Amino acid sequence: METNSPSGSAQPQVKVAEFRTDSRYRLVHFEGHGWEPLGPEEFAPRLHQLFPDLDPRDPVRVRWEDHPWEWPAWHPGEA
Repeated sequence: METNSPSGSAQPQVKVAEFRTDSRYRLVHFEGHGWEPLGPEEFAPRLHQLFPDLDPRDPVRVRWEDHPWEWPAWHPGEA
């Protein structure tokens, strides 16, 4: 299987919704599994659970709506 697809032919398997400051989570859509709210410590393990061979930093297969790899600020004890 070829990993370098022509431009526009590959669809993302993972979509990370826009950055919001009213939650510590970002909504993440996994192809075939739906949307899940995930924190930064949960993102990569969940991605690898569903797609073991997927590189989380692959910009073609993992699409961030904005602010890649940024998560809302949150401190233990906050609601």
